[in-house]
Amino acid sequence: MPSLKSLLAATLAGSAVVDAFPTKQKRERNDLTPKVIMDNDWSTAGFIPYLMALDAGWDVLGLVSDTANSWALQTGLHALATLEVGGLECIPVHKGADYPLLNTPELFQAWEMVHGVLPWEGAFAKENLTNEALGFDTTSGDPNRISKAALYEGYPNITFASKDAAWFMIEQVRKYPGQVSIYSAGALTNIALAVRMDPTFAENCRELVIMGGYIDVNLLQTTGDTMQADWNSDINLMIDPEGTKIALTAPFPNITIAGNVANQISVTQDWLDEIHEVSNPYSDLMHAYYGTIFPLWDETATAVMLDPSVITNTTSFYLDVDVAYGSPSYGNIHAYQKALAPVAQKLRKVNMVVSVDGDRVKESVKRSVQYPKSCKDWN
Repeated sequence: MPSLKSLLAATLAGSAVVDAFPTKQKRERNDLTPKVIMDNDWSTAGFIPYLMALDAGWDVLGLVSDTANSWALQTGLHALATLEVGGLECIPVHKGADYPLLNTPELFQAWEMVHGVLPWEGAFAKENLTNEALGFDTTSGDPNRISKAALYEGYPNITFASKDAAWFMIEQVRKYPGQVSIYSAGALTNIALAVRMDPTFAENCRELVIMGGYIDVNLLQTTGDTMQADWNSDINLMIDPEGTKIALTAPFPNITIAGNVANQISVTQDWLDEIHEVSNPYSDLMHAYYGTIFPLWDETATAVMLDPSVITNTTSFYLDVDVAYGSPSYGNIHAYQKALAPVAQKLRKVNMVVSVDGDRVKESVKRSVQYPKSCKDWN
């Protein structure tokens, strides 16, 4: 989903690249500690999910970048830079796949010509080098192109871990079978690749928790302005429909979806000011770049994963993903009750969160940003 970072400009200088994992800051893994790999299209103010996980005492095994809001390289640089800002270089960042399984900017834009333009097109919006120079993340064109002007948090001095994202996830799940939660708040491409590369990957995870999977929101896309349509579109899934279907029909022991509920908790300027009463690098970035346009999308999904007791209502159903390129619902989910579910394919029963305790989610965000953990906490 889009961030206010793309609406502001700044001047940044490049820096030398050094080892991402300083020896003095490596942590010991405790088999009893909850573990998570966090896959996202990271941004300047997108660090809150991993701060929440650390605040809850979880072991963040690594961050993974994906192509959704921008290319995987650009979102990965945001991950590296925001970790460095808070002294969290001990958490590795693994670059994800540049492209979805089948989709490309050209195919995406051709689909829009037939079925209508999405209010937010993410990485597959038409290339605009002028906007990138003014502080927008990279879109279309070369996936290896970098927009330093969009890195308001600074250009990272650390670099990616050597393993590609899918291999890293497979390796960690093999190391900690049944213990690793997979969190996805961007595209599901890397997870789909891991599922295809290792047939045991999904079943050996603890769970899959995603932000995305809106349902029954078509009318909301037609009423109000295009911002309301943006709130109710599903770019995380639609940028890689085929990867989404592979991931959401894989045999994870549990799949939880934070779709419509992610729009529940709004952000106000008063709340941002309240968080900024405790000033640190993260609260400074959140206050400057989070903004009040978008709800707590990724943070809601994180809170649901970390503490399911924040859920106040949930439902479950069998889920399919529309992968018909000629369909206006390409990339969207479809729900079935068991009696009416297709029998020619193996669909998974998933849990969709309907509502959460918004005050508790906001308190979790506030605490994790005001008093963030750092690598020093594991020395």
